[in-house]
Amino acid sequence: MTTIFDPITIGDLQLPNRIIMAPLTRCRADEGRVPNALMSEYYVQRASAGLILTEATSVTPMGVGYPDTPGIWSNDQVRGWSNITKAVHTAGGRIVLQLWHVGRISHPAYLNGETPVAPSAIAAEGHVSLMRPITPLPTPRALELAENR
Repeated sequence: MTTIFDPITIGDLQLPNRIIMAPLTRCRADEGRVPNALMSEYYVQRASAGLILTEATSVTPMGVGYPDTPGIWSNDQVRGWSNITKAVHTAGGRIVLQLWHVGRISHPAYLNGETPVAPSAIAAEGHVSLMRPITPLPTPRALELAENR
């Protein structure tokens, strides 16, 4: 009988076991949303999982929606993630970056005063996560076709 501790091959990816570490958004990046040594230590400690899915990582400054979450759009951020990836690989682990854009579930406070962008200018129900006092989600600006890359 197969167990979660048995190796598995998925396409070209060979995993030492079937344990997949779910992504956990920890809000621990440095200023500039740069991945750091604390984050590296965290992922290295979990390198025995078959595959690590990283915390959500914003692909653009306009995709941010939470404090201190990492990004992947600047050279410093890429270097930070590269250091983490190398450390996890050295520890025998496998790691995949979770790409993220929160869309309308953001607030100008996280976007240098800019209005969040989304597929349409329809506000989501609810409030901005981790913001006090509790603040309703704003109406986003519809993303223009020319902004798509």
